[in-house]
Amino acid sequence: MLFKHRFVHAIETMWWTCEKPPWYWRMWESLYQKTSALEQKKRLEKSVEPPIPMISIGNITVGGSGKTPFVIWLVKALKKHGYKPVIVCRGDGGHASEAKLLLPDSLAKDVGDEAVLLHRMSGCPVISAQNRVEASYMAAQHGNVMVLDDGFQYRQLKRVCDVVLVPDVGVGNACLLPAGPLREPVLNLNRADVVVRVGQGDGLPLTENKEWHWHTLERSLCDWMACGQETPKVVHAVTAIARPERFVQSLMNAGFEVCGKTFFPDHYAFAAMDVQNLLALPYPIAVTAKDAVKLEALWHQDTPLWVLEQKPMGENGLFEVIHEFL
Repeated sequence: MLFKHRFVHAIETMWWTCEKPPWYWRMWESLYQKTSALEQKKRLEKSVEPPIPMISIGNITVGGSGKTPFVIWLVKALKKHGYKPVIVCRGDGGHASEAKLLLPDSLAKDVGDEAVLLHRMSGCPVISAQNRVEASYMAAQHGNVMVLDDGFQYRQLKRVCDVVLVPDVGVGNACLLPAGPLREPVLNLNRADVVVRVGQGDGLPLTENKEWHWHTLERSLCDWMACGQETPKVVHAVTAIARPERFVQSLMNAGFEVCGKTFFPDHYAFAAMDVQNLLALPYPIAVTAKDAVKLEALWHQDTPLWVLEQKPMGENGLFEVIHEFL
């Protein structure tokens, strides 16, 4: 397991530098590009119209673009404007094979960590499904607009608006998988209706006249176990997300001192032994909300589970631009 973690970290480090990857990685990149283009063509040929209007939120990089908090921000804005949004996601990290409408007691191991977090934080119906065409018909029974999480490459469903999120740091080494973090060439951003740069940096524009800015502001730590203890000032950062150093930086931006960090692979399924090891650490544990939905069922009831709260901030006019497509 330790070797796997180090290997993943080494790969992600290669992706997010500006240096060219070794030739053998670029060789596989060429194969991926041809295979991916063929797959995209097949999906487009089979595309169908969903029963209700659909907004797709996606990316062209692997993980770490902020889709989950952006989807929560968008559906809350839609609700304020009188819509009844339904979120559909793939259910990464879960084991469900059929489309499932989440219930209050749905578990991350069944429907995926992002699905549980979306359901908990959005106040909207959420459907977890590998087959999102099937899920679209279920969505029509619960609302009047569908928001598809991670949908840019899922071209089997036609959409009224294609929103693509790109980190403000850009696209790393600008190579396709597995040599770099790109799922598609940067030029494919021209297919998007709206490109959202996530973060507070000043990344170079990747498109003309369609880029907007959106970010989150760090607030404080909230104890999901409600133990009533005072918020710590020194913490140990634990997370299982893509590009985990972002979480460490967010904690520091919020004024917390990070005296240790433990990273797991994205969508990692925490086990009881992991919790036992984490509770043995000398400092209080701080996690993201995405981690907390998997940890809270295993956590000790009398031990705080500190979760970093964040406030979404969209550029003025961003929601209105997306809304126009409806």
